[in-house]
Amino acid sequence: MSIELMNQSILKAQCEINSKKEMIRRGKMRQHYHFMPEAGWLNDPNGLIYFRGKYHFFYQYNPYSGFWDSMHWGHAVSDDMLHWDYLPLALAPSEQYDNHPKGGCFSGSAIEHNGKLFLMYTGTMNEGSGFEQTQCIAYSEDGIHFEKYEGNPVITAPEGIPTDMFRDPKVWKHEGTYYMVCGASCNNRGQALIYRSEDMLCWEFLNVLAESRGEWGTMWECPDFYPIGDKYVLTFSPMGSGDHTSVYLVGDFDYKTGRFDSHVSGEIDWGFDYYAPQSFLAPDGRRIMIGWANEWEWMPLWKDWGPTYKEGWCGFFNIPTEVRLAEDGKLQFLPIKEIENLRQDPQYQETLVVTDEEIELKAGDGVVFELKMKIDLEQTDADKLELDLRYGEGKKTVCLFDFQKGEMSVDRNDADGWSRGISKSVMYLKGKKELDVHILSDKSSLEIFTDQYRNNHSNNIFATEAQNQLKIHAYGGNVAIKDIEMYKIKNCYC
Repeated sequence: MSIELMNQSILKAQCEINSKKEMIRRGKMRQHYHFMPEAGWLNDPNGLIYFRGKYHFFYQYNPYSGFWDSMHWGHAVSDDMLHWDYLPLALAPSEQYDNHPKGGCFSGSAIEHNGKLFLMYTGTMNEGSGFEQTQCIAYSEDGIHFEKYEGNPVITAPEGIPTDMFRDPKVWKHEGTYYMVCGASCNNRGQALIYRSEDMLCWEFLNVLAESRGEWGTMWECPDFYPIGDKYVLTFSPMGSGDHTSVYLVGDFDYKTGRFDSHVSGEIDWGFDYYAPQSFLAPDGRRIMIGWANEWEWMPLWKDWGPTYKEGWCGFFNIPTEVRLAEDGKLQFLPIKEIENLRQDPQYQETLVVTDEEIELKAGDGVVFELKMKIDLEQTDADKLELDLRYGEGKKTVCLFDFQKGEMSVDRNDADGWSRGISKSVMYLKGKKELDVHILSDKSSLEIFTDQYRNNHSNNIFATEAQNQLKIHAYGGNVAIKDIEMYKIKNCYC
């Protein structure tokens, strides 16, 4: 009966998607090379995995409108993480533990077990005494059609953890044993709890992996935990921690005690639109991470989710990045190398001296493009460098490098008549000879990577096609730029 109920829910949702997807595909704000749903609302990435020769993306999904509601799991597969084939929904609300209009099948992860693809997710219900979140299992023989485990839920909130603050399991395997970390809150402070299992079905609590002492908010959403080099990394999106959207901690971990000791902390992204990142291992050993390109209404800098709902959809993922550990113990987040296969109409320039007079650059069509360059700090004496992106019709997004203040900012207050806010980050230049800049622009987003991909800003920009100019100028002197590369980026959804 359980399978029948879920299949009926999936069939109903699929009919809704099929009736709208062709109209939505023609939307003016649809992305060209960022992952997005065929129709409806998308938020957190779920269940990222390379399974049987394909990349699998699952995602939090409401197929019925461009707003958040009862959560399903969408599903798509790819050979390169850029071109996608959409599959039937993997999960739909159908059981007592996950069937509520404002609940459903919340975030989770995927793993291969005994040749099957297992999903671990948070079921959310409310029977009149508040929301209850539990951890649940579904599995599939073919990686497409899933069945919920009849013994669900497999984990309930431990004593002291509010039942509505216990979610987002991330599962992995180490030396024959399965481990899972999930987000929680205890005494109004964020935590990551760690569990272990021998068979993916029977779980025991191991320890509090790590917790806030007040500096990292009240709840840790979508935690992820993995080894990199000789260290371990914990990432999470903290609620109640000011402007922070996604942070990382680097340190050491003891499987015997289940305790993580962090030494380095940092921001994954300083922009407004980066949340709930999850990672997985690619077959070549790369650690690939993907985030949701948006934010929630409870966040201090939130305005709304943007105007794409008028086209019947909302939400996409940031460009997948490769996570690397730098020599100083900080993390780097490099756009996946596969993006190079989308480059068209290359333009190169070895050097450029920027003064206070505006210079126009030609990167693709000025809307969907890639720009790479290096600022020669030894030959630069200006106070500031300004990049005006998606310029036109009296509007622009301003990326400013302030060499005097040691600050980078992205101002979208005049970007499109819709967006607002200025994202800012420290620009540490002491002892550096150059500052690398890498920009990825799509129809509705700007991602700017700097300082060897350690200082990044992701912001959604809902600009028109006429906003297609790219201008650059300096303040208070000259800026020396070298190794300029500019490309048009091919549309993956044509």
